[in-house]
Amino acid sequence: MTEAQASRPLRTMVILTENHTLVPPGDLRGLVQMAVDAESAGADAVMLSDHVCLGPEAGAVGRPTNLREYAAPGNQDPATEWPSSIVMASAIAAATSTVRIALAALITPLRNPIVLAKDLATLDRLSEGRLVVQPTVSWSREEYEALGVPFNKRGAILDDGLAAMQALWRDTPATYNGEFFQFENVYCEPSPWSRSGPTLWFGGQNMHSALKRRLVNHGSGFHPFGTPTAEDLQQLSDAMQDAGRSLGELELIGGTRAKFTGADDCADLAESMADFSDQVAAGYTTFCIKPSQHTDDPTEVQALVEQMVRHLQTL
Repeated sequence: MTEAQASRPLRTMVILTENHTLVPPGDLRGLVQMAVDAESAGADAVMLSDHVCLGPEAGAVGRPTNLREYAAPGNQDPATEWPSSIVMASAIAAATSTVRIALAALITPLRNPIVLAKDLATLDRLSEGRLVVQPTVSWSREEYEALGVPFNKRGAILDDGLAAMQALWRDTPATYNGEFFQFENVYCEPSPWSRSGPTLWFGGQNMHSALKRRLVNHGSGFHPFGTPTAEDLQQLSDAMQDAGRSLGELELIGGTRAKFTGADDCADLAESMADFSDQVAAGYTTFCIKPSQHTDDPTEVQALVEQMVRHLQTL
């Protein structure tokens, strides 16, 4: 852990989406209430993930043994509800006052950057700077095909769209001439809470050159899918150092490691937090919890989050 990381408080982030065994499909107000409960329990952030649509490939490798496991490429019912994270974030921003709202992840190449820049700036202004955005390319070819976006160019489209959005957030009027997006003298208001735009995180299933480049150039946080190796973190540290930055500048996001004993049981939260001290030693400062992994009763969510907040305080 770096000195900068050691000075940060340890934070709890509550995952709101993919809690289908806890909050019935269609109960979007139930997800908003979970955000309110998380804030009351002392959580620092709530998290929304993203799909615009899914095809049959979403379930190509079958379902997890326990449906409380995390959704991953190929392991989910394509009919699973993924409500619009931007619309949900608006409702949460209006219902809360302190908790950060993380769109982690947001499949950026599927959206026009001018429209997305407007939506995110509006959200950031509405929440008074509490918005966190994790632009990503995601994994579903069928999702890209349905929206007419070339899957094999998704990384380049992400980079171009991100640069276009930053120009729109920074300049009024804005001009941009990229590979996929071009505009001249465009006024796109309101501006974000900060002219630099919302806080940006990046992550992925593995460490690769594009991820390192995005973290170095734009990142305030690293939110991986899974557990990076020590070698991965060293690569990232070296890349940050080469760019005149430090790994300690990044918020590192870890989380619980739920262990299920059967196909329809909840995991013990204390056991799921057993390796938090190791994660803290490795530099992680923000920890995710997916409530449905630990309870089937929405009224117990606040107590679970309070338990996690107290545990982090002891570390």
